[in-house]
Amino acid sequence: MRVNNEIAMADAQPLEPKPLHASRLPNRREFLTAGIEASVAAAAMLRARPVFGQAGGGITPFAYRAPQSALDDLRQRLARTRWPERETVNDWSQGVPLAKLRALVDYWRTGYDWRRCEATLNRFAQYRTTLDGLGIHFLHVRSRHPQALPIIITHGWPGSVIEFLEIIGPLTDPTAHGGQAEDAFHVIAPSLPGYGFSDKPSARGWKADRIARAWTELMGRLGYRRYVAQGGDWGSFVTTTMAQQHARGLAAIHLNMPLVIPDPIPAKLTAEQQRAVDAMKRFNTDGSGYFAIQGTRPQTIGYPLADSPAGQAAWIYEKFHAWTDNQGDPEDALTRDQMLDNITLYWLTDTAASSARMYSEHAGLGDANNAGVVDLPVGCSIFPHEIFPAPREWAEKFFPKLIYWNEVERGGHFAAFEEPMLFVRELRNCFRALRRP
Repeated sequence: MRVNNEIAMADAQPLEPKPLHASRLPNRREFLTAGIEASVAAAAMLRARPVFGQAGGGITPFAYRAPQSALDDLRQRLARTRWPERETVNDWSQGVPLAKLRALVDYWRTGYDWRRCEATLNRFAQYRTTLDGLGIHFLHVRSRHPQALPIIITHGWPGSVIEFLEIIGPLTDPTAHGGQAEDAFHVIAPSLPGYGFSDKPSARGWKADRIARAWTELMGRLGYRRYVAQGGDWGSFVTTTMAQQHARGLAAIHLNMPLVIPDPIPAKLTAEQQRAVDAMKRFNTDGSGYFAIQGTRPQTIGYPLADSPAGQAAWIYEKFHAWTDNQGDPEDALTRDQMLDNITLYWLTDTAASSARMYSEHAGLGDANNAGVVDLPVGCSIFPHEIFPAPREWAEKFFPKLIYWNEVERGGHFAAFEEPMLFVRELRNCFRALRRP
């Protein structure tokens, strides 16, 4: 096991979920509280009795506790940060403003509590297993509803399974969150190779196609014979590839970042298509510097990010500003604690370089614009502040079996993280017609 921190089994005590009135969507605090408590109960039941198969490979329960020395070292490094002078503009156009990052780092050092996040994470059922020679970490929370539909959800960069903590309860226990029993899912959420608590590949080759085959093996190992898959960012690549490979048991997929840019782009464009092209141009000219660096020199960028927590924070915080649906500050979309939960996971697991290599694995292949035709059923939810707001006309060309399309009222690239209630609604609506009677 290559997670270089203390591993400990966590005790999980069942908690009764707090039901919410079905006539309204819960607010974020109610949603988070009820969702996590419902998931705690499911995790406790799962640990109490095996409910999945282990054919072809062992599955080991997992929990994480960071060494106190690592947290002390983090605070010491933050206190010793050497700061540059402030930017010469009054906005984010040169990167994270000095005052914004200093405020975030000061809170990280003096007010943030990783143990809170750690305890929340450890209340979910987590496991590790070896897939194609690599140790992979995953959450696996089963619903108490017997007809629940299994779903494997894949994150991207700079994300992690922490993005999904608020949606697990509502997906697995919909009756406690304004839904019906027939909306229930069993949730499987792996950490990508080189991310979080999964192992770091020691050689090239872990691209989307290999990850897709590993995820197919994982679902079979868990005993699932029919399931669906969901993804955004790199998760969209992996999920789309699973569908193109006709992964064993995969019935349909859902994407919140469909990759459907035609090549070549048509000369005559509708207004919706022009908006998509304009967004792509803005990304290429003003937002893709990180992509070029991680796609060509992931090792080089790994050194400063592995050595400086302030640098690691800036590298991710800038994306929370650029890619969320906010009014000028990342904190409009996500709390400081939420952002630092994700940033701290990257820091403690030292995964800046290993996560960046995902970009170099795919560099130069031309697959950043589209992932090709999918002939399985596909659903798409388009959040308004997505990096690339895909037009439906283009999606229909790539997805001839497009079963669901919705343009959501708010939210951005980190859809499940920013708008968990809307994200859950989208998955329920997308896959409702595919459920067995």
